[in-house]
Amino acid sequence: MKRTDYISWDEYFMGIALLSAKRSKDPNTQVGACIVNSDNKIVGIGYNGFPIGCSDDNLPWNRDGKDINSTKYPYVVHAEANAILNSTENLKGARIYVGLFPCNECAKLIIQSGIKEILYLSDKYKNEDFIKASKKMLKMSGVKLTQLKLSSKKINLYFDIVE
Repeated sequence: MKRTDYISWDEYFMGIALLSAKRSKDPNTQVGACIVNSDNKIVGIGYNGFPIGCSDDNLPWNRDGKDINSTKYPYVVHAEANAILNSTENLKGARIYVGLFPCNECAKLIIQSGIKEILYLSDKYKNEDFIKASKKMLKMSGVKLTQLKLSSKKINLYFDIVE
């Protein structure tokens, strides 16, 4: 008989997004994204970080500063944007799994790329204007929004090899 304790597709793809978030060097917020086509094939992965060639040691990771340029905000590429930029095929009709609900800037990229569903875990900024704008655009463009309620909060990964 086959095992019955395997993870669902949603758990698998959200797990990939959360594992990708572990690559982020942001000390406050780590976000990952995983884009999947209609055949359940991963076609893009990303996490939040600075652009290629911009040193993680020479730009600020601060959330607050004397001006916007002394914070991380003008420099960080969001996980969703990186996943779209890293995609290997046309994203029309794809789904994106992301730990944190996308901001308005990422919503525009998601819409323009043709992604048709966002599956997310946290909506902790739902009362902020940038998220309200994001949801307005996503709903207007017909992108489905699904907050995942996973059956398990934990997946164990082990790096020891069984021989």
